[in-house]
Amino acid sequence: MEKGKVQKPVVLQVLPELNHGGVEMGTIEIASALQDAEIKNFVASAGGRMEYELDKIKVPHFTLPLKTKNPIKIYLNSLKLEKIIKENGINIVHARSRAPAWSAYWAAKRAGVKFLTTFHGTYGLGPRGIKKFYNRVMTYGQLVIAISNHIKKHMIDNYQVDENKIRLIPRCVDIDKFSPGAVSQERIIRTIQENQIPEDLPIISLVGRITRWKGQHLLLEALAKIKDRDFFCMIVGSDQGRVKYTEELKDMIKKYGLEHKVKIIGQSFDIPALLMVSDIVLSTAIEPEAFGRAAIEGQAMGKIVIASNIGGSLENTIDGVTGKLFESNNPQALADALEWALDLPLEEKKKISAAAIKNVRDNFTKKIMCDKTIAVYNELINMK
Repeated sequence: MEKGKVQKPVVLQVLPELNHGGVEMGTIEIASALQDAEIKNFVASAGGRMEYELDKIKVPHFTLPLKTKNPIKIYLNSLKLEKIIKENGINIVHARSRAPAWSAYWAAKRAGVKFLTTFHGTYGLGPRGIKKFYNRVMTYGQLVIAISNHIKKHMIDNYQVDENKIRLIPRCVDIDKFSPGAVSQERIIRTIQENQIPEDLPIISLVGRITRWKGQHLLLEALAKIKDRDFFCMIVGSDQGRVKYTEELKDMIKKYGLEHKVKIIGQSFDIPALLMVSDIVLSTAIEPEAFGRAAIEGQAMGKIVIASNIGGSLENTIDGVTGKLFESNNPQALADALEWALDLPLEEKKKISAAAIKNVRDNFTKKIMCDKTIAVYNELINMK
């Protein structure tokens, strides 16, 4: 590079696959923003149903078996990635998950290009911290993006990462999709009809993967305590094969006599419409969320959000202002919070709704996240 000349990034994002999830969505959002900024970029993954999103914005995708944790295949992937880097003039490799990060790290090192990581979760340390070495690759970036202060603290406490190389960039909501004015009446009617949602009751919704740490069972325990109240609750999300837990939830619904008050909907492809017909939106995780996208999606739609008082929710939900925080893993505390929300006067609901929408638009939009990420790319590529 000529002295004084600013170099332009050419970015390769690397992740396991392109099916539904926050990492995948973030990858697509950044790829689109890079295209809009006329910054050449690529994605490598094992593929998936979100590949078409890259096709739409004309971002090249390289299909490699990057989900694998087999050490030999990880090494072979690194050779393929190195070839891709050299053939396409890539100068920044951005890894978003552990197994592909090992391949990406070795490839970037051999190719002599910059390496960036995003630390998306706390990652289990395993018995006696046996997984710590495997996880540590997510700290090997010359710069490391943390998606919340919760994650930043985790990185410093557990991996002794130099705070000077951490860049805090919270996750986001696409307000072009998640805003009250973005959902048509036709979509609302279709959602009500398809899911047989009553129109004369307060609607409570919990959206997210059906897995124990997300706290669906906690919600049922809380609802059992207030089952004489008027409400209808939707549990929305895929169990991703966790059939045993889903069956446990169905048994709890019968045990507590909630059959006419709670419905497990499964995966939905129109979450904004489901949130639009909701009055109360929940985030009931019993373990800390790395960020907690469900809470800000609910706020973006102007709904009353109730979230666990742990992890990322502490950063994106302002207690009593944009929603309500409850003591995590405490069904009585959740029941009390639900009663608080059900009893809110209309004027107070409007006040919280306006504050919630403002909170998202001021702090958690896709534009803010993408602009900050592109700034990190520019900073990294011009670092000595």
